[in-house]
Amino acid sequence: MSGKFNDIDMQDWKNCDINIDTLWLIDRRDKSGKHKNIYHGNFIPQIPNQLIRRYTKENEVIIDPFLGSGTTLYECYNLKRKLIGLDINEKALEFVFNNMGNDFNNNRFFITLCDNTNSKSIKYINKGLKALNSKSSQFVIFHPPYMDIIKFTDKKEDLSQINNMDDFLNAFLKTCKNILPFLDKDRYFAIVIGDIYRNSEVKPLSFNVMNLIQNNFKVKLKGIIVKNIEGNRGKLKTENIWRYRALKSDYYIFKHEYIFVFKKEF
Repeated sequence: MSGKFNDIDMQDWKNCDINIDTLWLIDRRDKSGKHKNIYHGNFIPQIPNQLIRRYTKENEVIIDPFLGSGTTLYECYNLKRKLIGLDINEKALEFVFNNMGNDFNNNRFFITLCDNTNSKSIKYINKGLKALNSKSSQFVIFHPPYMDIIKFTDKKEDLSQINNMDDFLNAFLKTCKNILPFLDKDRYFAIVIGDIYRNSEVKPLSFNVMNLIQNNFKVKLKGIIVKNIEGNRGKLKTENIWRYRALKSDYYIFKHEYIFVFKKEF
């Protein structure tokens, strides 16, 4: 017996390793298979692994509008899900294609260069659904840039080029309006996002994004998950320096990010 939106075997629920708590403490990144931690700013594979197994069944379609180095794709490959992946970064997509090699199946995976804030992305998703012989998606996972903390390209359309909160939220809203209509009603989507420090204070990017979704779409917020951040590649070698600076000043070092899970009701 399984759930209506996943393949969890409830006859064997005691042995299920899916995390149902709102605090995820993950001590190390999964580097097995095709996962390689060479792309600054990518999320750890355990995040899409947990979400995909919790909210989808085998052969269902997942959309990742910020494909990056392909973490979600590799989990879809491992878990027998289909994927439509978009990204504005040509170098990232080239890496993904090379990393997948002969394992890239055009009947199961569709990835393309795309500005997901542009309405033209709708055409690409329709093309992807046709290639995967599907009419809609059953899960969406968003992992947008945390504004301009890490600049992934020099394109002005890239969300990682935006340093103004309102401009970022408006751009991300365009992305959501392009993507979410393809998600089936009563299915789920997740947003992985963190906060930023700007002008000597914390800017709650994460909760601004959460409010953006709640104010613009008919959804139910099903979970606010706090995930620890360990071994940040940008700070790993300078951890003592950051600690020294924090003690000398009045701020705290970010050690967490959020995963918001929503149920679509439109």
